[in-house]
Amino acid sequence: MTDLMKEPGIEASIEDIVHVPLWRIRLRVAWRSFRKNWALFSENKAGVLGLIIIAIFGIMAISHPILMATAWEGHEEGGKNVYDVRAGADSIIVEKTVVMEVTNRETEISQIEATLLGSGVNIPEIGSVITAPLANPAPPVWSGVPHPHILGTDPFGADIFSQLLFGARAAFLLGAIAALSSVFLATIVGTVAAFYGGTIDTLLMRLADLVILIPLLPLLIVMSGFWEIGLAGLGILIGVLGGLGGTAIILKSQALSVKVKPFIDAARVAGGSDWRIITRHIIPNVLPLSFLYMMFGVTGAIFIEATLSFLGLLSIDASWGIMINIAHTQGYTLQGLKVWWLMAPAGLAITVFSAGFFMVARAMDEVVNPRLRQR
Repeated sequence: MTDLMKEPGIEASIEDIVHVPLWRIRLRVAWRSFRKNWALFSENKAGVLGLIIIAIFGIMAISHPILMATAWEGHEEGGKNVYDVRAGADSIIVEKTVVMEVTNRETEISQIEATLLGSGVNIPEIGSVITAPLANPAPPVWSGVPHPHILGTDPFGADIFSQLLFGARAAFLLGAIAALSSVFLATIVGTVAAFYGGTIDTLLMRLADLVILIPLLPLLIVMSGFWEIGLAGLGILIGVLGGLGGTAIILKSQALSVKVKPFIDAARVAGGSDWRIITRHIIPNVLPLSFLYMMFGVTGAIFIEATLSFLGLLSIDASWGIMINIAHTQGYTLQGLKVWWLMAPAGLAITVFSAGFFMVARAMDEVVNPRLRQR
């Protein structure tokens, strides 16, 4: 009450305070809490650096469609934009035979690359002949006529910089879907198990134990052999399996500590329903820890996508993992600095992007856990 009377624009009288809309009170409380938490977060330099890294990659993701519609518009050859993330136009087109394992890059193409060059959905048959760019990666060219490539091109003539920007979009989309679905499911499961206990708690926690026992990456590899998995589908799978596993157990322990607080008993005495107590009192107090694990979830999702893309098991247009996959399947993995632009940009992007979210998560951990701030 005293703090509310100190807010600017509010007269210090009981009548005026009573007539303040509830949403304004909640907004001011939320803003006050945000300022306090931001002051704690900003003291962690690694966390601030992580935010800057995430912002840079966000600008990269936003810039790709803008560049395609402005600066890169009109760079057409053979009916295809030179800066398209698939096979670019700055390459020699030849006929190649689809094979399982490439022995001659000039006359053969793997089934995975042939699929990527096409629609990404229809898989060419082994032994069929298709038209494809001659494998000839070009080094970076900052200026030139008619098409500069500041990070060079891949073996199929596609611009590396364009793929790098497009990969940032894919990373944000995958991370958002996986993290949000995982945290949403884990928060619900953990809160319900802690609140009701008994049989419900036993069933949900045994389910969580079972999910923890299942190795996630091998399971996704097996599933990709039976179904076509896209970026959104992969994010949902990672979110569901993560939300039903260890994260749910951790959030349940947090919900148990909230459940025994006096204000929960006061809510029961006041006649609050189970739904109201869970949604209005327990979940809001669990959310800070949920957001912390959401940051860690993004990092895990990016590494899983990169691994599956490297193995050629995802049906998506382009990603950082697919960039590494193309360099590997075309035989450039062990050529080191000779063709550094094929693998270094994508590998560095995966590492730095994941590190940014990890640093933010560690800084948020200090905000959520006061004991860490006392060290």
